[in-house]
Amino acid sequence: MNTQPRHHLNASTLAQRYAQVRATTLALAAPLSEADCQVQSMLDASPTKWHLAHVTWFFETFILERFEPGFRPFHPAFRMLFNSYYQGVGDQHPRAQRGMITRPGLAEVKAWRAQVDARIDALLRHTSNDELNTLLELGLQHEQQHQELLLTDLKHLLAMNPLNPAYHPQWPLSSVVAAPMDWVAFPGGTAHMGHTGDGFAFDNESPRHELLLPPHALATRPVTHGEWLAFMDDGGYRDPRWWMAAGWDWVRTHQLEAPLYWRRDGDPARQGGWTNFTLHGRVPIDPRTPVVHISWFEADAYARWHAEQTSEPIRLPTEAEWEHAAQTLGTALHTQGNFLESGALHPMPLSRSGAGLQQMGGDVWEWTASAYLPYPGYRPWAGAVGEYNGKFMVNQMVLRGGSCATPREHIRASYRNFFPTDARWQFSGLRLARDA
Repeated sequence: MNTQPRHHLNASTLAQRYAQVRATTLALAAPLSEADCQVQSMLDASPTKWHLAHVTWFFETFILERFEPGFRPFHPAFRMLFNSYYQGVGDQHPRAQRGMITRPGLAEVKAWRAQVDARIDALLRHTSNDELNTLLELGLQHEQQHQELLLTDLKHLLAMNPLNPAYHPQWPLSSVVAAPMDWVAFPGGTAHMGHTGDGFAFDNESPRHELLLPPHALATRPVTHGEWLAFMDDGGYRDPRWWMAAGWDWVRTHQLEAPLYWRRDGDPARQGGWTNFTLHGRVPIDPRTPVVHISWFEADAYARWHAEQTSEPIRLPTEAEWEHAAQTLGTALHTQGNFLESGALHPMPLSRSGAGLQQMGGDVWEWTASAYLPYPGYRPWAGAVGEYNGKFMVNQMVLRGGSCATPREHIRASYRNFFPTDARWQFSGLRLARDA
C-alpha cells in the first residue's frame, strides 16, 4: 500500500465524512420503488440496488475484512455477487446479469448497509492508522463516483418508459439571457500536470510531471443545445466529412440524428419540435443550456464542423490544456458550475455572462482530444485496489470537469474521468479549443 497517497484526516473527521457520504447515497435512492431499483436497462448500466450493494461490498471487503477483529461477512455469497471487476478479490457475477439478482431484496441490501456502517463506526472508534484512513477515503471517493453512476443509470432506465416518469418533478430552469461564447488565450510554454500531493487523488492523476504546451485558446463556456441544433440543422449527422471513420460507422449503424434522449415530438415552432428526457421528465430543448449526453465521436465531429463554419483551427482541447486552464481558476472551479448539491440534476445555463473561463467545473463532463493513458512514471496502487484505474488505460478517452450529478468536493483540476468513444449516457458535453 505504500504507493497510495496518505490522507491526513483524523478518525473523528473521517467518521463524520463517512456518515455524510453514505447518507447521500441513500437519499438519492429514497424516491425510488423497489422495482425502480431492480431493473438493468443495458449492459453498461447497473441497477440502483446493485450500486447500493457494491459500495457497501467495498467497505466490507477492503476495510472490515482487513482491520476488524473477528471479522465475519454479512453474507458470504455477497463477496461474489457484488464484486464489480476486482480479479484479485475473486469471482464476479456477470455484469450483464446484475438486474437478475432479485435476492437479496432491497430491504436486505439496506440492512447490510446499516450493519456495515455500524461496524465501520465502531472500528474508527478503536483503530486509526494511515492505511485504514487512506482505504476509507478511497471507499468514500468510490461511493461518490457511484452516486453519479446511480443517477445516470437511473436516467437511462426511466427514459425507456413511455410514461416519461420524473425522478424529481421540480424543473430547475428559469429564464436568463443567453451568454455569447468567447475565447481565453494561453501563451503556451512549460506547464505542470498531475496531482500536487495535497489531499486525496486517484493513482491515475500521478505522478506530477512537466510538459510543453503550444499557444492556444479555450472557449469561455461549453457548447449549448442551441449551438448543437445548428449543427443538426446543417446536416451534421448526415455528412461523413465531420466524422472519424469508426464514428461514421457508428452513426449509420444506429441511425443517429441527435444526442441521446432527444425526440422530435414537441411544438415544431420551438427548437424544431425537439424534446429532451431529463430526471425531471420530458421537456422542450432549452437552447441556452450546455449540450449533454453526447459521445466523443459527436463532440469531435461538432468541433470539425465548427472549424469549417468559422474557418478557424478549432478542435477539442487536450487534457493538458484543460488542466492547465483549470489550475488558473483555483477554488472557482468549484463555484462557477452546477454540481449534485444544487439538486438541479441537469446542466444549467449561465446566470450571467462575463470574461474568463466559466462552468469548467460541474454541469457537463467535457470531452478532450486525449486518450486515457498513463502519465510518465505511472505506477498503480499495490494490491487489489491497483485494479481501480490502470487496467482500463486502453480504448478510452478522457473527460474533465465534473457534471450536474458529481459531488462538488469530488472534483479537482487533476481529476481524470474516462469512457469509450461511443458512450453517451453520462452527463458528457464539450468545450472547444483553438490553435493560436
